Amino acid sequence: MAKRLVDIFASVCGILALSPFFLVLSLAIKQEDGGPVFYRGERVGQNGVPFRIFKFRSMVMNAEKIGGSSTADDDPRITKIGFKLRKLKLDEIPQLLNVLKGDMSFVGPRPEVRHYTDMFSEEEKTILSVRPGITDWASLWNPNEGKILSGSPDPDRTYMEEIRPTKLKLQLKYVREKSLRNDLVIILETLKTVVSR
Repeated sequence: MAKRLVDIFASVCGILALSPFFLVLSLAIKQEDGGPVFYRGERVGQNGVPFRIFKFRSMVMNAEKIGGSSTADDDPRITKIGFKLRKLKLDEIPQLLNVLKGDMSFVGPRPEVRHYTDMFSEEEKTILSVRPGITDWASLWNPNEGKILSGSPDPDRTYMEEIRPTKLKLQLKYVREKSLRNDLVIILETLKTVVSR
């Protein structure tokens, strides 16, 4: 309950403080190709319940129909403004709306598409026992998946082989050791990472 109250308070403060920034980025995205401002892809949430994630759209319209779910930094589907958004992680800011709605928390395992959660072992299914988050141990371990995937002839395969195994271990670590103290540590480390970028 305490974590949810913190999520609500912090997300409301964040949305209010960043609303002018939201407007500027929204206009820049709209101006580039006239498409929608937000990307609303489906993700799997707590207890396996699907939800629509909020992200600033960083790729061409209907990108999921012309490529895989893993995105390298050199993916031709990324728009000009999208490249800048992804580099600075600004495309993730609208997830404050998901936190406010209760789909997500500030800290928790990053939400995945159904394709990957369907592969979970019995142990890995415990990852779905908590709300997914904007950041977690795995996000700190690998803050830029796109860079690792760059140059790969098959980004989805590279993700499966080089990123997903460690990501799952760290997500399980979060679930086993979850506490407000660990959440605070993760938030502080995430802020340091964002500032250094």
